[in-house]
Amino acid sequence: MDNRPIGFLDSGVGGLTVVRELMRQLPHEEVIYIGDSARAPYGPRPAEQIRDYTWELVRFLLTKDVKMIVIACNTATAVAWEEIKAELSIPVLGVILPGASAAIKSTTNGNIGVIGTPMTVSSDTYRQKIENLSPEMKVTSLACPKFVPLVESNELTSSVTKKVVYESLAPLKGQVDTLVLGCTHYPLLRPIIQNVMGPDVKLIDSGAECVRDISVLLNYFEIHHSRQERDLHHTFYTTANAKSFADIATAWLGAELNVEHIEL
Repeated sequence: MDNRPIGFLDSGVGGLTVVRELMRQLPHEEVIYIGDSARAPYGPRPAEQIRDYTWELVRFLLTKDVKMIVIACNTATAVAWEEIKAELSIPVLGVILPGASAAIKSTTNGNIGVIGTPMTVSSDTYRQKIENLSPEMKVTSLACPKFVPLVESNELTSSVTKKVVYESLAPLKGQVDTLVLGCTHYPLLRPIIQNVMGPDVKLIDSGAECVRDISVLLNYFEIHHSRQERDLHHTFYTTANAKSFADIATAWLGAELNVEHIEL
């Protein structure tokens, strides 16, 4: 039993898609979240800068006495997860391996698509993880650099967003039966992505898959939150505008949230 919170970090609002799934699957767990929207998107940045930023977010969460850290950002996971996991004494999860495993289970013809930020795609981590687990899979990766800025701007249903998604995903149409949403921002665009790809393409939400691993580790280390203690205080921090963050978070999580602006 461990009533300390679980720490989540992301380049912005995208990690809220992981938090939403956590609140659904593990409603007794407490959340502390830091979104670095002032420096989003991470995808086009150099790896060393992404590593530095990710460590800043990790150090911030450690000051909040978290019992586990979830790197709810595919780009940060690709660049820094292995290093951070090795350095810390508490469990550290990323979102790539759970998404890769789920894609393998989902596909029926072995043709898997992965969409992500330029850094996630150039790192080739998804293809490597998928092919390590199942060498017969064919993985096609596609960078979608315009998606994160649209989500961070809360442009989730505009005609411009629909046009950008349609044009961006054109190379994958008809090529895959399973598509990994390899950025935690992308599930916020899920209805449009599904419409573009067609109803027969299974979308894999890497963040949602990650929550299953969180549950396993909580049980393994016996650090789950007491189910009798119901007075949870979820706290959300952003490096950008607190109101803009709160607008997206409230709509996505379906509740009024405590959002604070911080400077790192």
